[in-house]
Amino acid sequence: MRQRNRQRRREGAEAKDRWLITYADLITLLLIFFVIMYAMSRLDIEKYEIVTASLQHTFKSGDSILEKGSGLLGSADRYTHRNPPSEGEQGTHQEGNNGKDAQGPDQNQGAAPQPDASSQGPLTERELSFRKQEEELLNLMNMIEAYIKDNELEDQITVADLPKGISITLSDRFLFDVGKAELKADSAKTLSKLASLFSKLDTAISIEGHTDSLPIVHASEYKDNWELSGARALSVLRYFIDTEKLDPEGFQYAGYADTRPDGDNATEAGRQKNRRVEITVLRQLQQ
Repeated sequence: MRQRNRQRRREGAEAKDRWLITYADLITLLLIFFVIMYAMSRLDIEKYEIVTASLQHTFKSGDSILEKGSGLLGSADRYTHRNPPSEGEQGTHQEGNNGKDAQGPDQNQGAAPQPDASSQGPLTERELSFRKQEEELLNLMNMIEAYIKDNELEDQITVADLPKGISITLSDRFLFDVGKAELKADSAKTLSKLASLFSKLDTAISIEGHTDSLPIVHASEYKDNWELSGARALSVLRYFIDTEKLDPEGFQYAGYADTRPDGDNATEAGRQKNRRVEITVLRQLQQ
């Protein structure tokens, strides 16, 4: 009887201590987890670059399964892929040609097929419109550059191809008197030339007025540089609309005062560079 009671106490004690096994396993797993995290945090830059380069090379040179290729490992669609066979398959194929290549390989055999432009499908109407617009912008820039050179206006007008469009920058000395927004008579010829070029385009045109950081003198009719820059941009816009009869829906204008300088306002040359009007033919299609 005593022996049975002792056996029951021993079994009960063992049952109570079984949770220690699970707890020990959990602690061990947590230790392994943190060791792995620590190892991953100490990255070997050289090995990482080698692995990255290897993966990039693999994915770039792989034969796409989606295009009926043989996949990255060369095992998928082995008999139906449309891309050129691998070097190993070429060797096997040449050995089975009854010695036809023994005297020299044929230049046409094993050559990769040239991409067919028709396989890419026709361009959409919008893509064709964008291509047409890029050609128009390139021609516009070339004609403006030729006009500037022919009329020796390099110190008054500059043109640049920017991501947002073709930017034409006109100095305030070319357009306005000091502190005024009325266009000079001498600027009419150039603005008329620009208007004739703009009338052939199907895109929006932005006109922006800029000034230097010097405050407006008391004799000026404008309160500050904000009013002056906006009035100058509006004067150019009104010339295109009222005098040249261009469509007003294709234009937008703004005055930025001295908030977008192109030069150093601490120097006279920089301030002169900042006093300007920018006309940008935007890269976008009219709806």
